[in-house]
Amino acid sequence: MPVLKAMSRGMRNGDEIRRSRSPRRLIRGTAAGILVFLVLCTSHLGRAQGVSEYQVKAAYLYNFAKLATWQEQAPGNASAPLSIGVVAGDDEFVEILAKTVDGKSAGSHPINVKRVVTEDDLSACRLLFVRASAGHKRTLAVIAAAASAGALVIGEDESFLREGGMINLLLENGKIRFAVNRDALDRAGIRLSPELLQLAKAEESSRKPKPHGPRQLRESRLPEYPELARRSKLQGTVHLELDVRRDGTVKSVRVLGGHPVLAEALSQAVMEWKYEPAPDETVEQVNYTFSE
Repeated sequence: MPVLKAMSRGMRNGDEIRRSRSPRRLIRGTAAGILVFLVLCTSHLGRAQGVSEYQVKAAYLYNFAKLATWQEQAPGNASAPLSIGVVAGDDEFVEILAKTVDGKSAGSHPINVKRVVTEDDLSACRLLFVRASAGHKRTLAVIAAAASAGALVIGEDESFLREGGMINLLLENGKIRFAVNRDALDRAGIRLSPELLQLAKAEESSRKPKPHGPRQLRESRLPEYPELARRSKLQGTVHLELDVRRDGTVKSVRVLGGHPVLAEALSQAVMEWKYEPAPDETVEQVNYTFSE
């Protein structure tokens, strides 16, 4: 009995301590707990008993909903639902995502899931997950619509961030990785927690080849000025980061800054560039200004 009483007192004291914590500390604690979960998500799927790729991606989407804030707060009232829309893909993922968020909320907003078919479906969603099967043309249309609607748009295709997407989820070597397009987030007025951005930065760094120093270009071509950009008098500088193979060919491209339309044009051009051979893969920087 004395032990039971002592435990009860301890629990009451703990409750009092928890109630006395500041909201900021509680938020930090919540974010830290979520980040621990996200780190676990990047472990090998085969090591997690019964956890599928779909379940891990669904968990990411739920946590992105909790960790994102919008400059233009929506839905309009404090208890309105926050909808996660799924573009293309199979029904199995939609069902898994619906089970993942069932009964959960982001702040005071209950979370629900919608299959996006029409423009009205799209405009009703605060988060949009574009499946790889959506195709290039539809993906670009969703990204453009999401930008005007202020939605957080997430994809799972290698070129998604170059096309103006905000967060990308990719399966690499048995792990779900994620990367962030900070420029796209800023343009949409969406903020992610600093802890989440730091985790994304660590993920990106872990995949980067070590820089070997500037390598000389052997073959290159200038990007074409997109007709849409020319008609809109769109100008500006695009900043790219290239992973270059040992033989000098470009392995992949990351957009560090610049308008998505201009970045896409430059990205297509540099994929055909060729550098001098080197002992190891390297990271090279490219800056190019589009102007008439």
